[in-house]
Amino acid sequence: MALETGVLIGFLIIFLAVLLGPFKIHIIEENLEVFLFVCGVAAMTLSGFTELPGTETGWRMEIIEEALTSPLNAGKIFGIPIGIFQIVLIVGLIIYKWHEPIHKAIRKMTEALSLKVMAFILIAVLGLFSSVMSAILAAIILVEMVNAMPLSRKSKIDLTIIACFSIGLGAALTPLGEPLSTIVVSKLSGAPYHADFMFLFNMLGKYVIPGVLAYGVIGMFFLGKADPKDQGLKAEEYNETLKDVIMRAVKVYVFIMALVLLGDGFKPIIFTYFSQIPSTVLFWVNMVSAILDNATLAAAEIGPALTELQIKSILMGLLIAGGMLIPGNIPNIISASKLGITSKEWARLGVPLGLVSMAIYFVIIFVLGI
Repeated sequence: MALETGVLIGFLIIFLAVLLGPFKIHIIEENLEVFLFVCGVAAMTLSGFTELPGTETGWRMEIIEEALTSPLNAGKIFGIPIGIFQIVLIVGLIIYKWHEPIHKAIRKMTEALSLKVMAFILIAVLGLFSSVMSAILAAIILVEMVNAMPLSRKSKIDLTIIACFSIGLGAALTPLGEPLSTIVVSKLSGAPYHADFMFLFNMLGKYVIPGVLAYGVIGMFFLGKADPKDQGLKAEEYNETLKDVIMRAVKVYVFIMALVLLGDGFKPIIFTYFSQIPSTVLFWVNMVSAILDNATLAAAEIGPALTELQIKSILMGLLIAGGMLIPGNIPNIISASKLGITSKEWARLGVPLGLVSMAIYFVIIFVLGI
């Protein structure tokens, strides 16, 4: 069942606005959270003019409640339900209160190890352990470590982006890591896959673990050719106010709300057209997860009728593309908010790194058949 031409054009306009707006208009870049929220409202309103058999679209109390509560209940850490908003706020307050001993410890570690070794440890360890401590916590640890390291702004941005690719990949290995994993395991819990806690680790581990280690090596390379300004550079002093800490948590809250609305609003496009796309093409089409919630895309695309190859191609496309732009992943959002990274600064490395990673995995999965 195709959508009406006017509705399709409306969705295309919203999509292009989300994709290009932050790069072209300065005021949008400065107010990205609010802009994405407005686009999410527009997408939800437009989806109300469509009908999907067996699926509700448009505004309803269910989606309003989800948008309001998702930032407060993103998953579990060590079995305790907790949300992105609380983690960002609580950890921010802890660092605000005890930033001196925390940053001192990080600086001592940096002095004891070379910057390149620190980069590898940050990227690889956080990527591998994000599946058990959650992508949210891994991202917060990342930005505090990066912020306390004696690097130029460009080097900090490069290191952060590469690490977010690693965290986005690693977090998918268990349902503890991120919502996408939880949704996939739930949808495949019945026959024929009977997915359990280790299902995604067993299916994707051979792709994800080497990828995380490879990103660690790439991070070492980038710091190996870092700015000359890095030489002799001192770590930045902590200069946040209490207001800064609170406002960052509020911005993250609005950001997550916006992604929920955008993901649900675009369901008519995802459900109507994505299910008809061959796996080899869908792998590349899933680059839309760079600006849309990958959990929503996974919920629409994954099902027990798919072959293992189809599931792998869908998930790897979603996971890699999520690192390309700021809205693509929770770690990106947290890191960009904390370090003040703009959309252009993120895309400068995120897009080429994502495209090269996609190409390599395409060859591994579809050409070599590994």
